[in-house]
Amino acid sequence: MKLASSIALLALTAAGAQPATAQETATKAEAGDSNGWSIEPRGRIQLDAGFIHAPDGSGLPDGWGEEVRRARLGVSGTVPGDFGYRVELEFGSGTVEFADALITYRTGDVELTAGQHNNFQSLEEVTSSLHTSFLERAAFTDAFGFQRRLGLSAQYHESDILLQAGVFGEPIDSDGDRDWSLDARAVYMPRIGDMQLHLGGSAHYARLVDGQTLRFRQRPGFHFTDERYIDTGRFDADAENGFGLEAAAIAGPFHVAAEGFRQSVDRPILHDADFVGGYVEAGYFLTKGDRRGYRKGRFDRIRPERPVTKGGPGAVQLNVRYDYLDLVDEDIVGGKQNAVGLALVWVPTASTRIMANYERLYYDSAEPTLAGDTSYRVDAFGMRAQFDF
Repeated sequence: MKLASSIALLALTAAGAQPATAQETATKAEAGDSNGWSIEPRGRIQLDAGFIHAPDGSGLPDGWGEEVRRARLGVSGTVPGDFGYRVELEFGSGTVEFADALITYRTGDVELTAGQHNNFQSLEEVTSSLHTSFLERAAFTDAFGFQRRLGLSAQYHESDILLQAGVFGEPIDSDGDRDWSLDARAVYMPRIGDMQLHLGGSAHYARLVDGQTLRFRQRPGFHFTDERYIDTGRFDADAENGFGLEAAAIAGPFHVAAEGFRQSVDRPILHDADFVGGYVEAGYFLTKGDRRGYRKGRFDRIRPERPVTKGGPGAVQLNVRYDYLDLVDEDIVGGKQNAVGLALVWVPTASTRIMANYERLYYDSAEPTLAGDTSYRVDAFGMRAQFDF
């Protein structure tokens, strides 16, 4: 009940806020300080609640869950000499951790970044959690360990071409299992009339810390549960290689996106193992004049044509998705997860969002039930209220 009240209060109090555009931020910086210094506060809060229902009598953990999915505060801005910065702290996990902590330098069409930031893996992963179609990203992004890491990278963006590459270590607040990694991504993003197209691919190589092991696993749809019905367990590995393809299109109120990713693991003694994941989704706005945002190779903010602050209904979007993850290969039987999802998204203003998701998950070679069954179905429902500035 307390969480429901918090969600309602969040939606009502945040409805009037509007985030600044990049152009507005630049204008403020120029007007505020001719020396090129600027500072902009930033933050977000996402409140999640829902339930997981496993088959009756299965003995599998399920039930109600709720959490502060993300609570972040930070600053970003510019420094004289074409430098920029962003620092953001995460409070949602009950501890204080760094999300972003980076410095940038721009020269012409090239931007250099040093610090903790996203690797260049997957359209889903580089799209902010503020702008995803579902509460959680596609299953493979979490299962394969995509996350921000300390690194040095370069990006080239000119017209409809985006090239990204970098070398990364571990997250600031973690002693992880990957010693270092090389990541690269290329995107072709032409605009043809009213249609925005997106075609891309990524490559990943990581060397593991000596003596470390890997483990791939995934939750049933939502983060508020710690249960994983599919799990490889820990196994010895020397390195991993990943390759992904991505495609998307936005045409008026309609969008479609699809990705596939293959993660190959080099093992010291046994045969190498390959795991795959991917998804396909489509979405449609039920409100006139609204469309999904897109910017520099990733999905961006939805800005309602008629927000509630101007007497309109905001933007209402319906999304469907098929999500697949296969963690079975060679002697590793981590399970397979197929999910069919439906999401309803209400965006009262550009800085507020209410989401409801339902997923039906189909498992095979998964955690056994009390009767020993490894193939079964699970239902998952979740809601989110979010606000950012």
